[in-house]
Amino acid sequence: MAALMLDTKGLNCPLPILKTKKTLKDIAVGESLEVFATDPSSDRDFRAFCRSTGHELLEAENDGDVFRFLIKRTK
Repeated sequence: MAALMLDTKGLNCPLPILKTKKTLKDIAVGESLEVFATDPSSDRDFRAFCRSTGHELLEAENDGDVFRFLIKRTK
């Protein structure tokens, strides 16, 4: 279960990533953030974000036009 949920639907790159980065600071290390996005490049962007920051991408799903990501804060 995620500690927080972030809805970035309707926002385009780079706003979903920037909001995610800021919101991850609001949760404790080891907790997870659930993010919803509609930007077509979200899947690629969130995977790259997690690789570059070291946060763990636990889940990545696409339900039509909406992407859902579960990200575990690691540091």
